[in-house]
Amino acid sequence: MKAQRSHPDELIVGLVSISDRASRGTYEDQGLPGLRDWLTRALASPWQPHGRLVPDERAVIETTLVELVDVVGCDLVLTSGGTGPARRDVTPEATLAVATREMPGFGEQMRRISLAFVPTAILSRQVAVLRETADHAALIINLPGQPKAIAETLEGLKDADGKTIEAGVFAAVPYCIDLIGGPYVETHEAVVKSFRPKSALRSR
Repeated sequence: MKAQRSHPDELIVGLVSISDRASRGTYEDQGLPGLRDWLTRALASPWQPHGRLVPDERAVIETTLVELVDVVGCDLVLTSGGTGPARRDVTPEATLAVATREMPGFGEQMRRISLAFVPTAILSRQVAVLRETADHAALIINLPGQPKAIAETLEGLKDADGKTIEAGVFAAVPYCIDLIGGPYVETHEAVVKSFRPKSALRSR
């Protein structure tokens, strides 16, 4: 069912937590709460979430991503989990399978940020893509499974005074959504400062 915006600039966000154990109920899901909590802190614009908890099954993940973009009409879809080298980690493959174009800079920057914390960040296979139909487009980004790592990759690295020393990937998300025809998204700068060229800034 297609989501209805309550405001022209309301961001429709798909949140997908991917975990065999959590989807079976044997493990408490951390992905969806982590994503919701961070977006609540970061977004200054209105937004509505559409959450899904699914197992590490490629076909199920693909179907879920297609539904959120093509049926619900999400502008942004954030996935959590399933991006490592384990045999059941198939989130990147499912994401690429439903993509029309890849956005490799997101994955590169997420790994750069994570490497400041753990050397095993090089094992991450996170990707970001666009899925485009005749009248709609969405940005899909793979994120880690743990809330702390989700926040780190989205916000970036800051020094003791709060100055950004490595930009988080969400800084580029609002302008990307502008470029693909989505709503004008604004963030709370204390969490993450979004970047737009001067020509793309909306006059107040």
